Parts: sequence; C-alpha cells; structure tokens
Amino acid sequence: MTSADYTDRHVQRWLPVLPDLDPDVEGAVTRMGRLTRHLRTVKERALADVDLPAHEYDTLHALAGRGGRAAPSDIAADLGIAPASVTARVDTLVRRGFVERIPSTTDRRRVDVALTEAGRAAWRAAMEARGTEEHRLLGALDPDERRLLSDLLRRVLLVAEQPQD
Repeated sequence: MTSADYTDRHVQRWLPVLPDLDPDVEGAVTRMGRLTRHLRTVKERALADVDLPAHEYDTLHALAGRGGRAAPSDIAADLGIAPASVTARVDTLVRRGFVERIPSTTDRRRVDVALTEAGRAAWRAAMEARGTEEHRLLGALDPDERRLLSDLLRRVLLVAEQPQD
C-alpha cells in the first residue's frame, strides 16, 4: 500500500460533505493541479536563478524549437501573441545579447531572429533545472508506467482539446 498524500486527505475531508464526489476524479484532478503548481514553481525558480523573465524564456524556447532561427511572425504564432509583442521582446533580448537580427536567407525584405551563444546558454540552463526536477518526479515510475501515464494523459487531453457542445 502506498502512503497517503495531501490529495488522499483532501478527498477524505470532502467525501462526507459531498457524498456524490467521485474520489478517483477528484484525486486525479487535484493531483494534476498540485503537480502543475509544483512544476510552475520550479520553472520560476530556475528562471530567477539565470535572471531570465518568463516571457524572455518563452521567446528563447520558441526560437530554440525552430532550430535557433525564425521570422518574428513565426515566433508570434508559436507563442500565440501579437507580432508587435514579439518586436518588443526581441528588442530586449538583443540588448541582453541573447538574440540577433539577421537578414533572411529567403526574402531580402525580411529579418529573422537568431539565438546567440549567450541566449542558447541561458535557455539551456533554465531547461536543465526544469528537466532535472521532471526526471526526479517521474523517476517514481518505471519506464512502462511513464509510458502508460503519458498515454492516459494524452487521452484526457484529446477530450479537453475538443470543443464543447
């Protein structure tokens, strides 16, 4: 038998108040929320340790995901923000030496944004701190359990991503 956690105590406290409460649904949702908050805190701490505000990290992350170079419009689309917001972010990141503007190789009228070595290093430092904690947490599961968890969460998220009628 596994040890009781916060959520087990939470469910036990609420069952007498809400007799129709499904303890498995409440348990899963409460645990997902607590894990999300924990990982958000870890991310915030990691970003603070490398002096990187979240919006700057997100921009560097979007660039890294595109091979280290992208058009501002592509960054805006990846981040789900207005192109003007990307311009302001890029201006700040240029001043910090984390990115540079370079001519596009496909369109002379366009300027791309590229990660510098300093930008890549700041992004990697934050990623490593987050990744270490993610591996620590999921290290409680064996590889087959991690795959099962990922598959189960995918099924739940596919429902969440569908429009509600």
